[in-house]
Amino acid sequence: MSTAQVKVETARQLPLGPLCEANGDTASHAQVIDEICHLNWSALSRDELIDVAWAYYFFSVQFCENVGIARRLYPEDKRLEELDRGERNTDNLSPCPGVVDVGEKVDHDEFMRRALQLEAVDEIRGRRLLLIGNAYLDKVRATDDATRALSLPSYEDGGLEKVFRSILQARHWDGPLLQAFNHFLVGHIALDSDPKEGHGSLCRHLAPNARVLGLWVAFKQSLIAAAPRLAR
Repeated sequence: MSTAQVKVETARQLPLGPLCEANGDTASHAQVIDEICHLNWSALSRDELIDVAWAYYFFSVQFCENVGIARRLYPEDKRLEELDRGERNTDNLSPCPGVVDVGEKVDHDEFMRRALQLEAVDEIRGRRLLLIGNAYLDKVRATDDATRALSLPSYEDGGLEKVFRSILQARHWDGPLLQAFNHFLVGHIALDSDPKEGHGSLCRHLAPNARVLGLWVAFKQSLIAAAPRLAR
């Protein structure tokens, strides 16, 4: 079954328990970022890395939603307006063979959706990944809008850059899907890494609240659910 044949809504009809919450009252989202970075990325097989790409697709969906929420909550904020231009309807990842043409503008979650279409997965595997992804989205979408908007600097100001560099420790990047995922990760490191001109500088003025921790825990849990070897 190809990703084009998999309907995201289908998985909502299937049962799945809630994702785990963080342990301890003193945990921080920075700790969870470090925990993600220390997962066993180099041990992943090619198929397991593809499963991680699926899990990341669902993260990219909620991230683009978060940008839209922030723009709605702070419509006069010019820095968030610029961040929006760098995350949605943008050509800053173009071109990428089989995904986007030269100068083509897409939201970054659309880039990932197209990347997943480059390689088929069987029906059982596809349903499992949709269950994981939709459980993650359900958890994020149950979070209040202020927290989702305030999560942006936790992602853009170093958090995702660390995670992306860790994912790139995986050994198997052959095939068009994983080459596109690699292109996405490397491209985002370039977009985020400059402390003065990168995307982090455009949302650093927002202060993440304590509830951002739950969003990072949900992300970690979705990655491990998609590729259990990460936790070994």
